[in-house]
Amino acid sequence: MERQILFMTDEEFDVLDELYFVTPFGVLRETIGWAPAKLIPVLDSIYRKGWIKIMKTIDDELPEGQIDLNNHADEYFFLATKSGLLAHNS
Repeated sequence: MERQILFMTDEEFDVLDELYFVTPFGVLRETIGWAPAKLIPVLDSIYRKGWIKIMKTIDDELPEGQIDLNNHADEYFFLATKSGLLAHNS
């Protein structure tokens, strides 16, 4: 099995830095100080890398097919995954 090495951008690092605990989109946006147009693509990128979970509530992860960041990001909560935390701390 070949292991894939994933590169982390500075923006991805900054977002992951805020997701050690379940965080709603609005709080993340305010804390990081980015417009949704900048934040949403970064969230999408780190989600596709498996570094975050996207959740409908603080307890309920959304299945991949139900996620629509472009239209509903402000309704979601985010949390770094174990692999995201490991990538962030490497």
